[in-house]
Amino acid sequence: MNEIMSLALAVVTGILLGVIFFGGLWWTIHKGVESKRPGLWFFGSLLLRTGIALVGFYFIGNGHWERMMVCLLGFVMARIIVNKMTLRREIKQTPIGTGGQP
Repeated sequence: MNEIMSLALAVVTGILLGVIFFGGLWWTIHKGVESKRPGLWFFGSLLLRTGIALVGFYFIGNGHWERMMVCLLGFVMARIIVNKMTLRREIKQTPIGTGGQP
């Protein structure tokens, strides 16, 4: 039972790390495009998001490859979820008749 709980915690943590990583990427793109210093936004975000993800994987894995793989599965699931959520938001914001072009 203890192993099942640790794997459940790993998948939930993977989802959380994925939401932070990919949600942060989406947020960075929107802020960076409007910024006067987009390079600073993108590079700073890359360092922060990657650092958070690596530290999270390190602590969740803790020498157990099973936890690491389940955490990675949650991370990929979060990518799919964030992708679907942001696409829906983008579709709602695109004016009709423009064909998606600005």
